[in-house]
Amino acid sequence: MNAVRRKKLMWVFFTLAGAAVAVVLVLYAMRQQTDYYFDPTAIAQGEAPQDKRIRAGGMVVAGSVQRAPNDPLSVEFAITDFKSTVPVTYQGILPDLFAENSGIVATGKMQGDTFVAGEVLAKHDENYMPAEVAKSLKENNRASAEKVGVSPDSNLYQPAEPIKDSQVMTQ
Repeated sequence: MNAVRRKKLMWVFFTLAGAAVAVVLVLYAMRQQTDYYFDPTAIAQGEAPQDKRIRAGGMVVAGSVQRAPNDPLSVEFAITDFKSTVPVTYQGILPDLFAENSGIVATGKMQGDTFVAGEVLAKHDENYMPAEVAKSLKENNRASAEKVGVSPDSNLYQPAEPIKDSQVMTQ
């Protein structure tokens, strides 16, 4: 093999090696930023990993919201998917739309049997429920939801509709 061909082959080799390293680094970074969603039933069954950031969602159980008497920013409540209930602790200001019997999605870590939330997202109007929560409630808990008098087919459990281009232009 002559010197020119060897030089071109080395450039191709180093370019491919550099691209492979870049792809590996991007995949590693994406894996570190992925938050997997778990509903309360999966958490109660032990499927959620301990001390790894996850997303958990469900309905806030009525009567479960308790604030610490000496720290008004420390809140404890429970979320449910009408099959299982998971206790949640949160340190911070809750969203204005946070309420009992409303849907939430929280990001945090499991510590023992308690979900320690670092961020809590509440529904933005009376017709919205996060898509993961709506799907979980519909598929897994139809009988349990109807037992407590809530129909998973009601509009409350429908995920938000995406805005179409024609709706944006008319507004």
